[in-house]
Amino acid sequence: MQEKKDRIRLLLVDDEKGYINVLSNRLSKRGIDVSKANSGSQGIQILRNKDFDVAVLDLKMEDMDGIEVLKIFKKMDPELEVIMLTGHGSERAAKQGIEFGAFDYLTKPCEFDELLAKINEAYKSSQGE
Repeated sequence: MQEKKDRIRLLLVDDEKGYINVLSNRLSKRGIDVSKANSGSQGIQILRNKDFDVAVLDLKMEDMDGIEVLKIFKKMDPELEVIMLTGHGSERAAKQGIEFGAFDYLTKPCEFDELLAKINEAYKSSQGE
């Protein structure tokens, strides 16, 4: 059996650059290997070139709808666990994301520890645990 030495490989997709920069720094300090995308199309490009365990995906972005990005992510990598981030009042759309294969969703602004716990849960699920 292979030892688990690898860090969680996370793709963070959100068009709020300041938000993902802060979040990326905090997650990296917790030992997570973070790649950032500032748009849905950039996230798709990055996913084409690198494997990830978990993606955190904003539901509302300027260039593409988060649900559309989710569908593309799941076609490209069915094993990828995706956590949707949604603004207050968009819970219905986030629940639609669950129907299309998202692991779960959180409402922004979310507590960092809650997001970190959800990322760890999604990672365990991606590993078949």
